[in-house]
Amino acid sequence: MTFHERLLLMDRMDRMIRLKATGTPQTFAEKMGISRTTIYRAIEDLKDFGAPVTYCRRTESFMYTDSFQLDFNRIRY
Repeated sequence: MTFHERLLLMDRMDRMIRLKATGTPQTFAEKMGISRTTIYRAIEDLKDFGAPVTYCRRTESFMYTDSFQLDFNRIRY
């Protein structure tokens, strides 16, 4: 996966998390068309950007525990 593809993936994941539409890790992976392992790697990428993302067992969905704005302008090339 290229750097650009990873950014696009994180952007799509961010939107799904905000909509509370991820489902379980396996369901989320299927919705995104990637493996469950890749979902967890991308979650770590989001966390590297400061995303307070966690998985809620009660709602079976990933969620942000605090307000967060994904900002790709912080990337230095």
